Amino acid sequence: MAKMPIFFAPVIEDMALLIVPAISLFEVFKRVLQQRAENDALRAVALMQQGRVIALDESLALSAAKLSFELKLPMADSLILSTARTHAAVLWTQDDDFSGIQGVQYIQKIS
Repeated sequence: MAKMPIFFAPVIEDMALLIVPAISLFEVFKRVLQQRAENDALRAVALMQQGRVIALDESLALSAAKLSFELKLPMADSLILSTARTHAAVLWTQDDDFSGIQGVQYIQKIS
């Protein structure tokens, strides 16, 4: 499996503080499955599940819908951002959809 960029290491390694939106499990599993074997995808989400997985509930869904409308974000991105904000967490990402959004630590991908 590809190595995680160094900028993510401190966040991912602090499992006690790691918040993982349930939809992120879907996104990572699908992406790794597209690029590698199912066992690699299962290992990736198993690591993520060492953090605190946050399920989608009614409040989070409505909060995400509002963010999606206000920031013109896709559904999954708005759910991820809403989860971070609900739990007073910083969202760490290389997804340029999040560039310039408050509460997001965005680092551009290096090609």
